[in-house]
Amino acid sequence: MSEKASKCQKHGHGRRRILRRLCIGLLVFNFVLLVTVLLAWAVIQPRKPQFVLQDITVYAFNTSVPNFLTSNLEVTIRSRNPNNNLGIYYDRLDVYSTYNNQQVTLRTAIPTVYQGHKDVNIWSPFVYGTMVPIAPYNSIALGQDQAGGAIQILIKIDGRVRWKLGTYITGKYHLYVKCPALISLGNRMPVNGIIVGDNAVKYQLVQKCSVTV
Repeated sequence: MSEKASKCQKHGHGRRRILRRLCIGLLVFNFVLLVTVLLAWAVIQPRKPQFVLQDITVYAFNTSVPNFLTSNLEVTIRSRNPNNNLGIYYDRLDVYSTYNNQQVTLRTAIPTVYQGHKDVNIWSPFVYGTMVPIAPYNSIALGQDQAGGAIQILIKIDGRVRWKLGTYITGKYHLYVKCPALISLGNRMPVNGIIVGDNAVKYQLVQKCSVTV
């Protein structure tokens, strides 16, 4: 082997050793960073956002056509980040209404937003549906509830959230929110509602919602 070839081989081995050391150093750094983030996450103990259904305004709730429902509701939802050191990215939030486990309105999207430490956001989306088909047994149950003067519905939120710790941002988590709402309808005067316009009644609820992440 010539002297030139021997030098080239030594240089090649040297470069490979340097690359190996760089790769090992990078792996060690990433491992230490991951362990640090996980320890900080465990110490901070992130808490779920808190949701409250503050009120609901009923503009329409018509069950006069069998097996179909037309409704128009404005809901006011309050969201609070209870964490001292974690921010929350709401990447997607869809609000809709269900009755007896059946969706009875279309989904309404809430704009994406970042919620800082201890911050509060309030949204007032409309959820509605025109001639939405409902199961026959639900149509009967709705008529009975309406005749009885009160209907129990659920305002639901499906979404995606991410947590922010310093400069570290987690992957996306699925957010489920359920807010029960008991509203007085039918021929009786609203028990806990305020008439705010032609055929519109506002109900002050301040109802805590269940949250699953």
